[in-house]
Amino acid sequence: MTSDVTARTYLITGPEPELWYRDPISCLQSTFGAIVARAGADPLAVLGAGWRFLHLPGDVRSEEFYYPCLPGESGETDLGAALAPHHDLHARWWQPADEDDVWREVRESLADDRPVIAAVDNYHLPFRPAYSDVHAAHLVVVYGLDEVRGVVYVSDAMPPAFRGAVPVEAFLRSWGSANPTDHQDAFFSDSRIGRRCLDVRLDAVPPPLTPEVLGGFLRTDVEGFTTAGPARTGLAGLDAFAAELTGRCRAGDADALRELYPFGWGMQAQAALHGELLRRCGREWGDPELAGAGRAVEAVAHAWTGLRITGAHGLDDPRGVAADIAHHATVLRARYATAVDAVGAAATRL
Repeated sequence: MTSDVTARTYLITGPEPELWYRDPISCLQSTFGAIVARAGADPLAVLGAGWRFLHLPGDVRSEEFYYPCLPGESGETDLGAALAPHHDLHARWWQPADEDDVWREVRESLADDRPVIAAVDNYHLPFRPAYSDVHAAHLVVVYGLDEVRGVVYVSDAMPPAFRGAVPVEAFLRSWGSANPTDHQDAFFSDSRIGRRCLDVRLDAVPPPLTPEVLGGFLRTDVEGFTTAGPARTGLAGLDAFAAELTGRCRAGDADALRELYPFGWGMQAQAALHGELLRRCGREWGDPELAGAGRAVEAVAHAWTGLRITGAHGLDDPRGVAADIAHHATVLRARYATAVDAVGAAATRL
């Protein structure tokens, strides 16, 4: 690390954060992937090991990085544990404690060789296509701060992808933005940024994945889909979510579709990563049934596209798209059932 207190320049040691991305993940998975890779682990093996369905009514927020989390034993939510339930990944939201020195915690984190994930508003970032055009909540990795030159070093794997210096003034506007309602983005605006940051830690680098270990993960995941719980989880939770969604559309509730887009992205991204991991392991281990299970899970991710995009285009007329929403929800449910069966069958052989 370069840390010169006199020059007030802080840069993480070694290579810049990896630009980890694949369709259809969001900035949430891409930023976490960068931190996991820096810790020496395979992001796909960590972020793709778990697969579930969870919907928390009233919890959905208009942010690209929304992801549902149930409280742990302490009563606190842990976004890292939600994204990687089979690994020691943990995340804590925080905000600067000192309004007169908003960089203090960032400096300390960088001086400890730990990049910071920061929430931002795309409207104020010169490298984002939405610059000076559309307000939208987003996440980036901060890996350096040079207070002499007046720049922040930012890494953002989301297309068109960027890694480099951003003027401090522009970053501060983005980091502290009110992110007001923007008619051009009904899904990720109207959500105050508030200089939020994530401290993400991988407490233990996992050993290379083996069939026995993956089999245990898959059996746990399948149990979560087939066992009813107090929250909207698994196939039963999906049924409740779909019924409520179609009912609200028929009642003309546009908020149902406004929530569908950010909520569905998290579920879609997780299915895509899980499917890719199973397909990769099936290929490497010469297990066509496991690879086929991966393709079945990826089909779930593809089915989310029809539901989310139909909802996005039907925002002004929920009643008019209610039948199409019901159709896509039915397709999605069938894909989930097929995938859960395929994963369960593969798990019994591992």
